[in-house]
Amino acid sequence: MVVVLYILLGLALLTLLTSFVCFWMAFYAPRKCETEEYPIPPGKIYEPHRETMVEWIKEARAMPHDDVSITSFDGLTLCGQYFEGRADAPIELMFPGYRGVAERDLCGGVQRAFALGHNVLIVNQRSCDKSGGRVITFGVREHRDCLSWIDYILERFGADVKIILAGVSMGAATVMTAAGCDLPPQVVGVVADCGYTSAKDIICKVIRQMGLPAKLLYPFVRLGGLIYGGFDVEATSPIEGMKNCRIPVFFAHGDADDYVPYEMSLRNYEACTAIKTLFTVPNAGHGLSYLIDPDGYVTALNAIFPEYSTVKERT
Repeated sequence: MVVVLYILLGLALLTLLTSFVCFWMAFYAPRKCETEEYPIPPGKIYEPHRETMVEWIKEARAMPHDDVSITSFDGLTLCGQYFEGRADAPIELMFPGYRGVAERDLCGGVQRAFALGHNVLIVNQRSCDKSGGRVITFGVREHRDCLSWIDYILERFGADVKIILAGVSMGAATVMTAAGCDLPPQVVGVVADCGYTSAKDIICKVIRQMGLPAKLLYPFVRLGGLIYGGFDVEATSPIEGMKNCRIPVFFAHGDADDYVPYEMSLRNYEACTAIKTLFTVPNAGHGLSYLIDPDGYVTALNAIFPEYSTVKERT
């Protein structure tokens, strides 16, 4: 009997330890001191575009903007920057990706929004850059932060404002999940660039990419979120948000994306119950659709949101 108890205790400790390691790797976000003046994503696919990305970051930094912040539903300070081209224009509320920095992941986002005649509020997700927190939840809590940012926009700009939710990678997952909620009528559209279908799907994909057994390890990842993060990673998902969405959605994805597979946007597109379009960029890697085909991107966006664009043709 004593031996059995020791075995059970050992298994419990092993489970807790494995879950903690999985939590640390997937969800925990230690504070990092950014050393690069222009934080370009690592990886060889971004090197050919480094010069353009740096130029976009420089341009955005030089533009007049307001540094803004809100308090999340659970007491975190969330930070962003508001860029205004015209006072009465629609506002794009933009979210960066996993462990991302807004000016890095959304570089070109300000320029792209301005090309359509939109204003833009780029925000750092919880646990990233200047925003508070230490736990990333793959959209479970972040989509509630999106709802809080919507409330901020309505309070600051009034009931006549129009809002378009936009995001790249996990940012796209955030806005797609939020789009399934009961949104105010001022939210008129969604831009989802290379978003995944669910946290489970992308986590399992990454585990397999590491050469590890996803079926064995994923339960420990989920358990780590529950025990050490206090959230269930399966509580909601982008694809479920799309099933309940009632506003137009613009999907964009490069078909050479080796991080979030292109097929995930196809599945989100098929699940979407609203007006929708899928803009595919041949040979584009993760998050590079606008960089590779900016004219096509703006034209396709203008086609689905014509009533909210002041630029009818891109020259």
